[in-house]
Amino acid sequence: MKKVLGIVASKRRLGNCEIMLKEISRRISTPHELQLLRLPDFRLAYCTGCFRCLAGDRTCVLKDDLEQILEAIASADAIILAVPCYVLGAPACVKTLLDRALSFYGKGDRLWGKPAVGIGVAGREGKEGATLLDLERFFAVLQMENRMSRIVYAALPGEVVLSEPNLEVAGLLSRALFGSVEKRNLPCCPLCGGETFRFLSDNRVRCMLCSASGTIFGQDGGFSVQVDPREHQFLMGKEEAAEHCADLSETRERFEAQKARLKGLVARYVNEGSWIEPGRITTQQKEQL
Repeated sequence: MKKVLGIVASKRRLGNCEIMLKEISRRISTPHELQLLRLPDFRLAYCTGCFRCLAGDRTCVLKDDLEQILEAIASADAIILAVPCYVLGAPACVKTLLDRALSFYGKGDRLWGKPAVGIGVAGREGKEGATLLDLERFFAVLQMENRMSRIVYAALPGEVVLSEPNLEVAGLLSRALFGSVEKRNLPCCPLCGGETFRFLSDNRVRCMLCSASGTIFGQDGGFSVQVDPREHQFLMGKEEAAEHCADLSETRERFEAQKARLKGLVARYVNEGSWIEPGRITTQQKEQL
């Protein structure tokens, strides 16, 4: 019996994300147990950039629910991620989790390579913004195998399953998780498979998933992309991820070696400006009341 973890990035109970995730699970032919995790219900602190997760047992020093989330992912055989589109992208809880990515290395092989599918739900067609990229980024950073990710459209709670095209997408994702993947005939990054590019000058583009740059060519009424491999690539596999982790550890060692000099440099900026603090107003704001 397979264990499938469904991660819901929406706060809404029985909303379109949760329903779509469960519809995908219903259509999976492989016997499985569905476990559910509602991401915004968990306490996730903001990464402080301390780099302490690169030393010792490689765990984060912040005391929140990160370890429980990672253990749930590590214990699953496969992942379904469902995210709503909030203002042209996935909600903040998804990015907050990914910002803690350096501590993911402590889970090693237990996180990497898991089959995963992603579904994004947007209220209006064409208004999904970067939601697909957010799904791809989630799986890439966690070193999962992104079997397929798609966007569907529905605004009212429950409306997502009234659309036959949406149900067809649920079927595609259910078959892709443990079976064959139906590839789309769309231009994508030949290195990571990402479908989102930033257009630069002189027909140059940059993949927004793996950051590789390359050239776009017209071809048979469409276009193709040829990219140049880049150094410090950590999205391609375990070997590259290990190299990326080693590079970050070296950065931490450089900081330790230069800490005293850098502390003196930073001290020059301590007393500049005035901070607006939560629950307080400045003297100038008081005068304006």
